Amino acid sequence: MAIRNALLALLADGPKHGYQLKVEFEAATGGSWPLNIGQVYTTLQRCARDGLVEPAEASGSDARQRRYQLTDAGREVLDAWLAAPVDRDPPQRDELAVKLLVVLAASAADPAVVIQAQRTATLERLQRLNQLARGADPADDLAWLLVADHLIFQAEAEVRWLDLCEQRLARAGHGAVAAAARRAVAAGRAGDRGEDAGGAAADAPRDAQPEAGGSR
Repeated sequence: MAIRNALLALLADGPKHGYQLKVEFEAATGGSWPLNIGQVYTTLQRCARDGLVEPAEASGSDARQRRYQLTDAGREVLDAWLAAPVDRDPPQRDELAVKLLVVLAASAADPAVVIQAQRTATLERLQRLNQLARGADPADDLAWLLVADHLIFQAEAEVRWLDLCEQRLARAGHGAVAAAARRAVAAGRAGDRGEDAGGAAADAPRDAQPEAGGSR
């Protein structure tokens, strides 16, 4: 969805062909998210099917390349996307959080070791990003710098979160936390079995269910 809407935004200032959109998208995002040309044309075809873009009249050097332009419907979709805040709910599944939680639940490893390994890697990445950002030109590399700032803040937040995880584990005790996690998993399984059993009883024929006050 984000790629589709980004391509619609790039079409706002006039008709373009697929390769031109690919180049402009990568330039606009500082080269951080390369686009496959096949994905661009597939997205344009879907937009044309949905009435969001349409082929533009070819002329001159572009006569052999199909260019696309926004339709009124495409402009409405673009305006709605630009006006709406990005919805962060439900949050995306984070691999690091999943790794740490299953380590706690299954006692598969020492969570302190997992935390330290990730913190070391994240700090190294943070150092590389800061070095690259310091060497960038504030005017010529503006798009890349904005992306780098986003990645730097994400890395800093991850380090702070890992520090907090370590503190919480220290206060609760690794064993106590792991036991609580295992109890939660076991309770979830028991709840699932209970729901299955309850559903089976509810679906059973009425004459097969015991009557209230009947013989035991």
